[in-house]
Amino acid sequence: MLKPVKNFIKAIPGVKPLLKIRNNIRAEYNYNRHQKMTYDEIEKEISRSFFESFRRKLNWDNPQTFNEKIKVSMLYNPTELKTRLADKVLARGYISEKLGDKYLTKIYGVYNSFDEIDFKNLPESFVIKCNHDSGGYYLVPDKRKFDIKAARKKITKCINKNYAWYANEMHYKNIPPKIFIEEYINGAMNDYRFFCFDGVPYYCAIDFHDEKNKIISRNFYNMQWNLQEFSLGYPQHLGSDVPCPENYSEMQEIAKKLSNGIDQVRIDLYQVQGKIYTGELTFTHAGGTQHFLPDEWDFKMGALWKFDNTIRQKVREKNLKP
Repeated sequence: MLKPVKNFIKAIPGVKPLLKIRNNIRAEYNYNRHQKMTYDEIEKEISRSFFESFRRKLNWDNPQTFNEKIKVSMLYNPTELKTRLADKVLARGYISEKLGDKYLTKIYGVYNSFDEIDFKNLPESFVIKCNHDSGGYYLVPDKRKFDIKAARKKITKCINKNYAWYANEMHYKNIPPKIFIEEYINGAMNDYRFFCFDGVPYYCAIDFHDEKNKIISRNFYNMQWNLQEFSLGYPQHLGSDVPCPENYSEMQEIAKKLSNGIDQVRIDLYQVQGKIYTGELTFTHAGGTQHFLPDEWDFKMGALWKFDNTIRQKVREKNLKP
């Protein structure tokens, strides 16, 4: 469906809640179905959706574009290091080894279930997170207004799901699920997402949000803070110039150290009142679904990724299914 048509449908009163319900049902259906599928069946499904989106076939044996390589990698290259770094608790140990604790948020506790949490001993604001997925969090800016029932419902649902099966991102599969409580960072937050290849950060993405904190545009900058000519997933932010952060070189060094020895990873950093914090280390940006404009940049970004084309064959020789 064309994007303008989608946007028109979403604008119809009462449609958004229905679309959300439909999407949730579809996600649960796919979650249960993917666990039973063979590699052949998963490839067929991914190939079909990839062609519908990008209007070209996904080359499983010799991927060329950034999005193709994400698709092949997320299914066939779930290394132990990726699994460790996708675990938001274990990743802290890796970050500490590389950088010390300077750029880490405070952690108040790690738990196996929601009922283990003693909220009386927590500060007045905090964030409840799951370590093994994306989006499994609950913000508590003021404990006096905390809806514990809503938090329990959301977090318990997340903790009982293996995130790998939603979109076949296999590096999530073997993460032991945990709940952890993180400090709530108050203040204006700026996100900086560094796209790194073999320990070298090439581009930094900045997202711009509307009043509901929804991403509406995105700019890419090189390491000299020159605005790039391409966009990914969202249109470029056109308007007032974005100043280079004073500690941009420090952020680049962080990205270099964290991505050292890794063929491809997105290092997420954020800054509040001049202080840098480390966020996630992401290996499958948007699940390989976002479009570059112009399209040639999908190939240019893919060319930066020195990809092992033998991984698919090696895995399939040993296994019929994930």
